[in-house]
Amino acid sequence: MISETGEQLGIMPLFKAREIAKQRGYDLVEVAPQSVPPVCRLLDYGKFKYEQTKKEREARKKQKAVFLREVRLRPKIGDHDIEFKTRIVRKLLDEGDKVKVSVLFRGREITHPELGKELLERVAKELGDAAIVEMAPVMDARRMIMILSPSKQPKAIKRSPDA
Repeated sequence: MISETGEQLGIMPLFKAREIAKQRGYDLVEVAPQSVPPVCRLLDYGKFKYEQTKKEREARKKQKAVFLREVRLRPKIGDHDIEFKTRIVRKLLDEGDKVKVSVLFRGREITHPELGKELLERVAKELGDAAIVEMAPVMDARRMIMILSPSKQPKAIKRSPDA
């Protein structure tokens, strides 16, 4: 048993430990049930739970939510447009978000899925230093998708949660 100040009171029967806790006005809390004998501590349980939730709240504030953003391309896209979309993808990756790059096929474009695959591979090659291909190009109905994740830590950018 451990006292409220952190000193060890020794091994004692449960009824005696409860009696000491009652005399001192604290709760008897089992902190290591798997040890032999189990370790108990005298503490104010309400205050302990409050501090624990406070620590969890602080930890959640420091977490960064990773968003999955999407950039859409078409198989008959021009070179300048590819460069423009690639810059957008790079910016999203630098912010720390994952990016789903998708090629949309309309009409008879679906008969040439190799064009979409080449396009996605070109984008991945241009973003080689900033991105890791998390999911290789795959057909999903009338679209081909590839998921990229940032290869390094994101730059510190403040963003509102509803963005």
